[in-house]
Amino acid sequence: MENERRTDYNIGSGLEEHKLLDILAASQIRATDTYETPPQIIWIDNSTIATLGNFSASTGKAKSKKTFNVSALVAASLAGRQVLNYRAHLPEGKRRILYVDTEQSRFHCHSVLERILRLAGLPTKTDNENLDFICLREYTPAVRIEVIDYALRQNKGYGLVIIDGIRDLMLDINNAGESVEVINKMMEWSSLYDLHIHCVLHLNKGDNNVRGHIGTEMSNKAETVLVISKSNDNPNISEVHALHIREKEFKPFAFTVNESGLPVMAENHSFNGEIKHKSRMSFMDLSIEQHREALAAAFGDKPIKGFENVLEALMASYAAIGFKRGRSVMVKLLQYLTDNLKLIIKRDKLFYNDMTPTEVMLFDEE
Repeated sequence: MENERRTDYNIGSGLEEHKLLDILAASQIRATDTYETPPQIIWIDNSTIATLGNFSASTGKAKSKKTFNVSALVAASLAGRQVLNYRAHLPEGKRRILYVDTEQSRFHCHSVLERILRLAGLPTKTDNENLDFICLREYTPAVRIEVIDYALRQNKGYGLVIIDGIRDLMLDINNAGESVEVINKMMEWSSLYDLHIHCVLHLNKGDNNVRGHIGTEMSNKAETVLVISKSNDNPNISEVHALHIREKEFKPFAFTVNESGLPVMAENHSFNGEIKHKSRMSFMDLSIEQHREALAAAFGDKPIKGFENVLEALMASYAAIGFKRGRSVMVKLLQYLTDNLKLIIKRDKLFYNDMTPTEVMLFDEE
């Protein structure tokens, strides 16, 4: 029996001992280690739905306009501005996007590419250097995985990867082994190349469960799973809500497709019998010019010492431009200005976005 147990224990990947030692050493987490918070790259309202080093998913039934929704998400990432309810910012060196379609024809893939460029406000007759779009419809699941893996190994500075049709990376969506392998690939790629992967998968026709074993694995491991569904009251309107999210949940929003074939917000859409009114202005609705005006009034040309003093100065200066909010909002605003707009930096670090010293406000922590 002891020999049997020892034999079972030795069944594994077949790696040599020195390689296992290397992996063990590289995998150890020590109390003395320091890790930076994963950069946030995509938001809905004030909720983070995507960070570098993780993966997420969109799901929905057929004809729910999943690809229209993903087009908006990609356009926001490409343009660095809000599209529908998505805001995005890809950091320097991670501005490129890889879009992989596994199920549509080349004609329809080209239509999606054109839609993304139009939503981003970019030329549609010129290839954009920050967007690579590949169609893998005619290949086997194994070849598709190899092609994606090869593309990522080229180190082209990808920050966001879309896989529109993760189901097509496997032969059987109900095969537990295949499902685990595909999800492990998502985790490997996102971690190894420090990027975010957003996958698209169908919901079951008869219920609201994500399809197959792959759907279960994805729901368990993904950072965020979005559900796109048709409105019960108006089939021309699609609703977006969170099936699973690690961050705080955002309020559902709805969109429709306009006469130009582009997704646009469905204003005053009713959710559960309640009219969705435009929410109170957020600090993310303010323009860069408004932020700079408030910061100039708060900081002048000198740093402010002390976190609470910074908050007090921001509350007064933002109230002066008509944005009067309390301490909790100012804490979030400060993080937004530091992490996303790069208009405030801590201590004496490098300036961002080629700004002059007078355009960047500094503060010291006590």
